[in-house]
Amino acid sequence: MKVFDLGAHNTVLNQYISELRDVKVQGDRMRFRRNVQRIGHVMAYEISKTLTYKAIKVQTPLAKAEASIPVDDIVVGTVFRAGLPLHQGFLDIFDKAGNAFVSAYRYYTDRECHNIDVHIEYIAAPCLDGCTFILVDPMLATGESMELAYKAFLTKGIPGRLIMASVIAAREGIDHLQKSFPGDDVELYCAAIDPELNERRYIVPGLGDAGDLMYGEKI
Repeated sequence: MKVFDLGAHNTVLNQYISELRDVKVQGDRMRFRRNVQRIGHVMAYEISKTLTYKAIKVQTPLAKAEASIPVDDIVVGTVFRAGLPLHQGFLDIFDKAGNAFVSAYRYYTDRECHNIDVHIEYIAAPCLDGCTFILVDPMLATGESMELAYKAFLTKGIPGRLIMASVIAAREGIDHLQKSFPGDDVELYCAAIDPELNERRYIVPGLGDAGDLMYGEKI
């Protein structure tokens, strides 16, 4: 798996990340969702550089103009609920893309809340055979939910190309995905990479629970 750390470069992306992390800013749910969406815009732009293009001509009011447009059959997939703003950010850029959704949640399997598992409930997707599949999830902690989500989507077809994207990724999660997807035919784009997980398997320093910050606490 090829890993691209977009936050390692000095761009406006890092402003969006800093606001997502800042406890003085992240209480504004609308701004939090919007920043995740804007990060999706940046990531989609970077990914667009790697697509396949064809030359066309379009008629302006004065003459014909040449243009180069992507021809990939793109499908953007995400995990409910926290993935929705990031998904929308990608869809704003790849506005002709198909859409795929899966419902997955993690739960603790022990009283000490150290061990977690992921449960898949719902899936909706077009045929994925041969497409360029972009699987987005804002938080990559252990990497298990991303892996299981992709395996669930495989019931809808086998993509020709797989790209994964996360806003904040833990090193442990990246290591897990690199073991699960060896080789250079799968790509992972990250806006920030954090060093560790705590005892409850949350990313540190991370930003907290992304879904709760977007939509309110759940019970």
